[in-house]
Amino acid sequence: MADTSSPVWFITGCSTGFGRDLAKLTLDRGWPTVVTARDKSRLADLVAGYDNALALDLDVTDQGQIDAAVKAAEEKFGRIDVLVNNAGYGYQASIEEGEESEIRAMFDANVFGLFAMTRAVLPGMRARRKGHVLNLTSLAGFIGFPGSGYYAATKHAVEGFSDALLAEVAPLGIKVTCVAPGPFRTDWAGRSLKQTPVRIADYQDTAGARMTTTAGYSGKQPGDPVRAGEAMIKATEAEKSPRHLVLGEFAYNGVTGKLADRLTEIESWKDVSLSADFPK
Repeated sequence: MADTSSPVWFITGCSTGFGRDLAKLTLDRGWPTVVTARDKSRLADLVAGYDNALALDLDVTDQGQIDAAVKAAEEKFGRIDVLVNNAGYGYQASIEEGEESEIRAMFDANVFGLFAMTRAVLPGMRARRKGHVLNLTSLAGFIGFPGSGYYAATKHAVEGFSDALLAEVAPLGIKVTCVAPGPFRTDWAGRSLKQTPVRIADYQDTAGARMTTTAGYSGKQPGDPVRAGEAMIKATEAEKSPRHLVLGEFAYNGVTGKLADRLTEIESWKDVSLSADFPK
């Protein structure tokens, strides 16, 4: 009989970074945890010694693998209580120099894969009237930095998707949280990052400078992925879980500053905005 006393977690992208550190935390708590990667052999050390772990091959751009992974998880543990959509990566380029194949590949993983993964898990959560979807977005879900426009577009897409998702599933007892980290010591800015070099001189001081900075601080970021994992767990345990969980001082300052500036600008154009309606 499946264990009903502990939450069942399903985490995508566990080979490195947030996914791996979060999985270690849930496994250490004794919670049933499905850990996934495109090559599950990379998870062998993570799951060694745990009888509450299920390691699966999962490429979130492959619908067949998604369906098979969800079925295996439900057969093993009976249900999925927490889905963590963590799989994804960054691609940087100036907007003008962005490569179509790279842009579409990133959207497939960061956006369409996340959408498909969520759709696959929702039927079970809806039937039980319980569940929590955690979508890893980013500070880039609020701010488009030079050199990261296409990456920011993927994260903005997930934020909008999550607003609509929450409006639809909250009445069914399902929670939705977007986790928006700033710079953390994961592989995002290292091995996982793809870049198209800036060759147009006009963009060297904007996109080019930002891309150089990003690649240069890999391993030196202020954010601790383990502490981030603890924060995610705390969000799932809260009676009123946050819709937005911003992680790290850099992200907190960036997001709150951006939202304050945006509101000020919108308010300053209030008269023009209201003038667009038919006269009352």
